[in-house]
Amino acid sequence: MAPTAVQSPLEPSQFPSYTYHNPSPKVFPDGVKTAGQFDPVYNQLAPYSAFPKEITGPTVWHAEEYKNNPERWTHPFSDDEIAEISKAADDFIASATPLTGITKEKFPLPSATGRLLHSLRHELLNGKGFILFKGFPVEKWGLHKSAVAYMGLGTYLGYFVSQNSRGHVLGHVKDVGEDSSQIDKVRIYRTNARQFFHADDSDIVGLLCIARALEGGESDLVSSHAVWNALQKENPDVAELLTQPIWYFDRKGEKSVGQQDWIRTSVFYLEPKPNGRVYSKWDPYYVKSLTRFSDAGIIPALSAEQLRAAQILEDTCVRLSLHMILEVGDIQFLSNEHVLHARTAYKDHAPPLPRRHLMRLWLATPDTEGGWTLPFEDSSHRKRGGIQVNDNPPVAPLDAE
Repeated sequence: MAPTAVQSPLEPSQFPSYTYHNPSPKVFPDGVKTAGQFDPVYNQLAPYSAFPKEITGPTVWHAEEYKNNPERWTHPFSDDEIAEISKAADDFIASATPLTGITKEKFPLPSATGRLLHSLRHELLNGKGFILFKGFPVEKWGLHKSAVAYMGLGTYLGYFVSQNSRGHVLGHVKDVGEDSSQIDKVRIYRTNARQFFHADDSDIVGLLCIARALEGGESDLVSSHAVWNALQKENPDVAELLTQPIWYFDRKGEKSVGQQDWIRTSVFYLEPKPNGRVYSKWDPYYVKSLTRFSDAGIIPALSAEQLRAAQILEDTCVRLSLHMILEVGDIQFLSNEHVLHARTAYKDHAPPLPRRHLMRLWLATPDTEGGWTLPFEDSSHRKRGGIQVNDNPPVAPLDAE
């Protein structure tokens, strides 16, 4: 039997001390604050009986369709595209605008590149959900111009949101020596450990490869809709358990005043009609790191059924996944709505060679601008999701810190 909550979290409206509305433009240069993480609006969660037995359409894909056909999911930048991006980056740098103030209007791409990104946004949200750009000249441009150009591209896909308690809107996936076994305190992207299949707290995630590891650090993607279909066919009891709001996700201390240390939610959601799409939110590290609260009897411990479901979910993702290797100058964009992603463990080069380094973007796509309708109070907010702590301002460091 599935566990029940020991105590029910308060609804977000009962936390008057934190708001993402009407932020100070002195703190948030583009006038919009990352909303952060909330419990779902529980009366908007659909019962398992309302979920489809099988999902069809372009969001359902299998690795066999792509692994021998890279032309279907890669796009080498053309010379003209690089020239247009380079000019926009140079003009933005010359304007002396803070990187946190970059917008689509301040990074004009009037020719083919802008049209390409517009088409890509639709493909990420409503199609297969991923692409790999190749040939971004990071070694020629250096960290600053590469960051400007990369964030500029991102503004055509969504609104960048904060990725941690320090307000990083430009993140850095890099081993900084933190202990990956301390999962209640440490974010795994700051270690060299394996990242199991998960979705980030944004609608779209981007990864720009600045430097590769000596060994490992390779990428895996899977259609969560293909995973759902497999679960419904092979383990419907697991599928049902994953639709129930009995899963506690750790904030790992990244919370605003008045917020609890966790959120209680489900793993699979059903978008309201007419679309009725299945949305996934999952990260096993955030689910398994809450023993400090379950041991104290504050929240329920993971049941045997939940542990089994988590393992079957991971095993199904592994079985159906597409493997890829990011080279220096590659940019991977993917949907967090209907794609789960993972990373193999890795070993870095010895100094003085650079450590593995990916610049990361989390991008929001509100439902008022073509994004999915989600059962959260911030579904229409331009910078929905992300991780926001109090009024910590957005920052865009050029390297890990």
